Amino acid sequence: MNIQSPAARPNVRAFAASNGVEHQTAAKPLKIAVLTNAYPAPSHSFVRREILALERQGFEVARFSIRAWGKSLPDPDDRRELAQTKVLLDGRWVSLLGDTVGLALGRPYRFARACRTAFSLSTRGWRDVARHLAYLAEACMLVRRLEAAGISHIHAHFGTNPAAVAMLASKVGRISYSFTVHGPDEFDAPVGLSLAKKASGAAFVVAISSFGRGQLMRWLAPADWPRIHVVRCGVDDGFLVAEPQVPDSRTLVCVARLSAQKGLPLLIEAAAQLAQTMDFKLRIVGGGELEDVLDARIKELGLAGRVTLVGALSASGVRAELLAARALVMPSLAEGLPVVLMEALGLGRPVVTTSIAGIPELVDASCGWVVASGDVEQLAAAMRAALEASPATLARMGDEGRRRVMRDHDVETNVGALAALLRPVAKLAA
Repeated sequence: MNIQSPAARPNVRAFAASNGVEHQTAAKPLKIAVLTNAYPAPSHSFVRREILALERQGFEVARFSIRAWGKSLPDPDDRRELAQTKVLLDGRWVSLLGDTVGLALGRPYRFARACRTAFSLSTRGWRDVARHLAYLAEACMLVRRLEAAGISHIHAHFGTNPAAVAMLASKVGRISYSFTVHGPDEFDAPVGLSLAKKASGAAFVVAISSFGRGQLMRWLAPADWPRIHVVRCGVDDGFLVAEPQVPDSRTLVCVARLSAQKGLPLLIEAAAQLAQTMDFKLRIVGGGELEDVLDARIKELGLAGRVTLVGALSASGVRAELLAARALVMPSLAEGLPVVLMEALGLGRPVVTTSIAGIPELVDASCGWVVASGDVEQLAAAMRAALEASPATLARMGDEGRRRVMRDHDVETNVGALAALLRPVAKLAA
């Protein structure tokens, strides 16, 4: 492969200097908060990469999570993030109530405005009202902590409850907010999630793909379209190693949450079809609610010696699985744009995936096999093609995929675009 290696690319310091942030890093950093629903989590490595890149580019980032992940964290980077993350719903209900009552009494006008906003976000009956009043209490707790830290801007990930909490916090406190929409959840229920209302009050809204921007434009008023910006997720140098080699392997790998969105039952059925005529191994990396269902189906189809549920792994473990595989298979039914596609292509591995959401913006026949979502026959045929492809074909596809990732999904470059949006609303550290 002849693609420029990460070592040959401009370093972070040079990038920061070219974007006017080195003087901030040398003096006082800009302070912001990042809010998510459950952080850190194995499937949210893209949030961790973004936070760390923001810190390298001159920001002091406070991590907030609405609730704790509550499960094992195989990645040591996630465990380090856990120690830096403040959880709002950590069982201290007296503090939650105290912060809410304190702000209600101390800022009656702003609190009343936040209550009206909570009611306006509630579109599905009294249970939804109760849910949004709970979000208001979480927002009050968040405001107390942000103001104590001298932070005046929140960037939330996902247009679901984190964006609602951020919006309510902006009503109670003198705080601005922005949020990133990833999909598919936001696009499944844009009206129920009051996506347009959340966006109308935001300093800006980020989509991770052009497809995502288009979906937001469907629901936002044209006057709000200029506040939508595409900032693609990125991978770091751990997935952009120089000169990856094509392995002599009959193994395919899938890295995904074991959830309905990922289409994994179809993958098991496709593997069963393929097993009738071909020798191969399939390793499925990840955890989730479908683990028992998938395990039972693997045994029912007699695939126990061929298909393995590996469980969740650290970033280094995922990287090792991808490097040992011939190709990645991602048969998603609903997506934003899976980061694991970027990781696989960055490592020079072609991918088998579906033609949905933002995926065609990254993957086509030059670097993988793109099939119709939900079509098990097409999926099996693409897996067969990956197993039958010559080493030269795999190398050529991997080379093109890696070139695209380095061009469009480098974390430092892409977070630089987000940093440019955040600087006008961030506050200098004291």
